[in-house]
Amino acid sequence: MKTLTSKTVLARVLIIALMLLTILPFLSMLSAALAPSGTYPNGLQWPADPQWSNFIKAFEVARMDQLLVSSSLIVLGVVPLSVLIATMAGYGLAKLTTDRYKWLYLVFVFGLTLPFEAVITPLYYEVRAMGLLNTRFAIILPLIGLYMPFGVYWMRAHFLNVPQDLSEAAQLDGATRWKEFLLVQVPLARPAIMSLSILLFLWTWNQFLLPVVLVQDPMQRTMAGALGAFQGQWGTDVPLLCAGSLLILTPTVLLFLAFQRQFVAALMQGAVKG
Repeated sequence: MKTLTSKTVLARVLIIALMLLTILPFLSMLSAALAPSGTYPNGLQWPADPQWSNFIKAFEVARMDQLLVSSSLIVLGVVPLSVLIATMAGYGLAKLTTDRYKWLYLVFVFGLTLPFEAVITPLYYEVRAMGLLNTRFAIILPLIGLYMPFGVYWMRAHFLNVPQDLSEAAQLDGATRWKEFLLVQVPLARPAIMSLSILLFLWTWNQFLLPVVLVQDPMQRTMAGALGAFQGQWGTDVPLLCAGSLLILTPTVLLFLAFQRQFVAALMQGAVKG
């Protein structure tokens, strides 16, 4: 029988403690969501009579079906195009850029230092000048641009780890740069593309600031952005507000659980070579 060392036991204890600290807020929200509507739950306390109907009521009063459609349209407008541009730009910076133009990469690195809050005011006037205010394009177009620094940085890091021998072998076989990119580089980059898609989906789905500032109609925002209007209407009903928040979180949790292997594989790709 294998004996556990003290370091192994300590590591497992720390992992369990971290897991409990992560799950505790969600358990607190769940217990509050199951409390009778109109009451004020007191900490982490399981109600004697769980009101599961609060989730149905929150779904109906917040018009979650319309918000699901709106969030899906925004995600479909942001994620595929952002991943496509980031993949092409990352490949170009990693494989096609000469030393003379290496400074282009620093531009994207500088973009990583800009928080959304720093550009929201000029972005508002720019979107208004384009006539896109209060439309879903007011969310889609800025998010594509704001995601580019990270997306390009992520994909460039992957393509730098791809051996140059593969490119040379493809060129010896008569493949053009486009064929090499589509038939060699993109299939190898599938874990990185999948993980980038998951990250952009999570960030877009949970985007709160841009929808609130640039779109007035809650039904054209993301689900997280519409939560602000829902909170203003039902802010005094804590159980209903917690139920709505959990409903908004559910799609992102399910997506991460479904693709967690691809996500972890992409994170480990740069750390393991051989």
